[in-house]
Amino acid sequence: MFKLNGTIFMPPVLTLIGIPGLESVQFWIGIPFCAMYIASLFGNSLILVIIKSERSLHEPMYLFLAMLGATDIALSTCILPKMLGIFWFQLPKIYFDACLFQMWLIHSFQCIESGILLAMALDRYVAICVPLRHASIFTHKLLTQIGVGVTLRAALFAAPCLILIKCRLKHFRTTVVSHSYCEHMAIVKLAAEDIRVNKIYGLFVAFIILGLDVVFITLSYIRIFITVFNLPQREARLKAFNTCIAHICVFLEFYLLGFFSFFTHRFGFHIPPYIHILLSNLYLLVPPLLNPIVYGVNTKQIRDRVTKIFHSKNPS
Repeated sequence: MFKLNGTIFMPPVLTLIGIPGLESVQFWIGIPFCAMYIASLFGNSLILVIIKSERSLHEPMYLFLAMLGATDIALSTCILPKMLGIFWFQLPKIYFDACLFQMWLIHSFQCIESGILLAMALDRYVAICVPLRHASIFTHKLLTQIGVGVTLRAALFAAPCLILIKCRLKHFRTTVVSHSYCEHMAIVKLAAEDIRVNKIYGLFVAFIILGLDVVFITLSYIRIFITVFNLPQREARLKAFNTCIAHICVFLEFYLLGFFSFFTHRFGFHIPPYIHILLSNLYLLVPPLLNPIVYGVNTKQIRDRVTKIFHSKNPS
């Protein structure tokens, strides 16, 4: 590690301090975080097993749910083991390249999740607004293409964030990252050089992916609501609306938490740093925890299958 004019040249190792201001209670914060992680792993794995084993659930809505569950497992696994290492075992060090790789994975999985939510909204739009064409439009081939497309979109748009840091930023004021995981802006702010390009590209990715996805999802649900409310029978309206309740809940929890965390991190200068970090952590941990619960409660087929699994294990 070389120092020049008070700066550090290309540090090989960074230090994640966890939650600044709450270092003395991080051990206890790790307990509910670990419980949330275990619960999300169990819930999403159960959803994946149910969808895989039940042939009647091999439909677009449930296959998208399986994609969402797999993404949630991967996203939470990207951050929790290292975070608990910081909180419980005082292991804050991370190689610079490993930190960049974690950053790329986290932002890629966030974008993948956003793309899957958009695909789920479009699936509901076609199923409700043009039901006779749903089977011919949402074929298994299209589902595969959507899965590959949202993954490539996320990976390719997140990659320049990594490249811009690695190639443009050589001198750093400090190696201490005031965060519990490797987040783009948390790393960029360590640099002693001009970071405007990095910040602009970060905002560009946020708006071009998350922003446009929100717009298209919102437009889809507006069109869905118009169609549902124009149905002549009350029972038909309730049935159509019930198929969207779980999607709407997941959509709101993901984007409301995401945008609140995004804007407070960049523009909430008077908010204490530990609030920023806690919001960022909850943004990545709460959706993977709640998604299987929301779908388990609101989707009859999954709820019945879960009940059948646990009742079959009851010897009585």
